[in-house]
Amino acid sequence: MINRLLNNYRFSIFLSITLYLSLVVGFFLGEDLNSGAIGDWHGTNYPVIRDSAVDLKNTLLNYTDYHHRHSPIYPIFLGQFLKLNFSYDFIRFIHLNISISLIYIFYKCLVLKFKNINKNICIILSLVIFLSPTFRSLAIWPDSRIIGVIFFTLSILEFLKFEQDKNFSHIWKNLLYLIISSYISPNFSIFIIFFAYHYLKKINFLRIITISLFCLIMAFPAFYYLFILDINFLLAKTPGSNANETIGLSFNFSDKILIISSIIMFHLSPFLINKKFFIEFLDYSKKNIFAIISIFLLCIIFFEYSISFTGGGIFFQFSNLIFKSNTIFYIFALLSLFLLGYISNKNLNNFLIFFVLIFSNIQNSIYHKYYDPLILILFFTIFNNFLNYDFFKKKINLFYLYCFYFIFISLRILKNTIF
Repeated sequence: MINRLLNNYRFSIFLSITLYLSLVVGFFLGEDLNSGAIGDWHGTNYPVIRDSAVDLKNTLLNYTDYHHRHSPIYPIFLGQFLKLNFSYDFIRFIHLNISISLIYIFYKCLVLKFKNINKNICIILSLVIFLSPTFRSLAIWPDSRIIGVIFFTLSILEFLKFEQDKNFSHIWKNLLYLIISSYISPNFSIFIIFFAYHYLKKINFLRIITISLFCLIMAFPAFYYLFILDINFLLAKTPGSNANETIGLSFNFSDKILIISSIIMFHLSPFLINKKFFIEFLDYSKKNIFAIISIFLLCIIFFEYSISFTGGGIFFQFSNLIFKSNTIFYIFALLSLFLLGYISNKNLNNFLIFFVLIFSNIQNSIYHKYYDPLILILFFTIFNNFLNYDFFKKKINLFYLYCFYFIFISLRILKNTIF
């Protein structure tokens, strides 16, 4: 039954239409599974769109007054529609349909990387993004983050093309898309470390100098805006869990290592139902138990993340909201360190991905939305591991993945209802 459905293009078309309509229904109902997207829209994005449509220069020069952590580029882009007398709801609907391009780009990445996999399977896999709580929330309530993910996924697509045909033009496109994504959502800029690692091994010195100069020139407007004009929105403070608390930057990497590792493990969990994985994971854990526990204990000593910072990921929230302590969270955090250690073992590619994911977040608060659906995209595109290839060996795995996201949505609804 499942095999027939997964090989049937009519089913994938039906699923596409159904999931798209579910997003449209969510739009009209004001759905916000992340529980913060509406607040971000009214508190930060809407005012920038409104003011930039009236006075663009003043909005740019006083951007720090909006306490916005993303760049002004995308809200200003949406503000141009306001100049055309489009309503805010229509602007939101335009954004929703722009956001859907992420699913198509992800599909193109899948087809390129997994050439021997039925394209219909790739379509159905890409459509699971429709069930991402973050994607749904940020598509319905416009946010720069999802647009940054779109351009970042385009940069991955060009990277995959370069890996296959070694055509230098793909490097230019990869860097251009990465730069655009960074201008929209600055967190993506640190991914230059990952791409540089691969390119430095495969291109000559002259081309390295050329692309380095290109990146420096393209970065200058951002440098000028942030540091010469001193409009450094990256330092913006946002509200905490009460009206008297604000949250800014933090360089406590113990917090980041434990929380972000646990979030990564949560999103990788549907792919860990694998006999080979369990055998190798247990073997790695036995051999490296002292090193991992030492890192874990060191992180605990300096761990300061509080529930008042908001966010923290599903395991941190569960531990603190249900058990009023970090105990359960620490158990999952330890498991996540073993998992990341195993996946990174003798694999610098994967280590760099985890490094970038952990160190790209310099703010105090750590939200699940920064890694959903990003982890899914990274896992199937640039991770080097047998798990992503093994996923396609059993078609029932797609069913399990959809179940995972339905459970994820249910947990979001439950949290938003009770807490």
